Amino acid sequence: MKLAVIKTGGKQYTVSAGKELKVEKLEGAVGDKIELLTLMVADSSGSSVVLGKDAEKEKVEAEIVEQGRHDKVSVVKFKCKTRYRRRVGHRQPFTKLKVLAVAGESAK
Repeated sequence: MKLAVIKTGGKQYTVSAGKELKVEKLEGAVGDKIELLTLMVADSSGSSVVLGKDAEKEKVEAEIVEQGRHDKVSVVKFKCKTRYRRRVGHRQPFTKLKVLAVAGESAK
């Protein structure tokens, strides 16, 4: 089994074929296939590791499973003795991906 470290949305994730993960929102519709930026590819045993420019040539294919928004986070601002109160809610958009293949090795 191959493992890969990918970068998307300013964050890095360790993935393998068949894994599902939520990342920052990506453009695309449900069912679209995308390729992700690869930083490292390795065997699960760690016997062969590919880094740097060589890792960028390796491909990680994923499929968009869902586009959605996380649960609401409430932000409350309060200053005592000044009658200042602000309440704001925020829902961060996300994209749920299913990794189909890591460097040519497909999910079983």
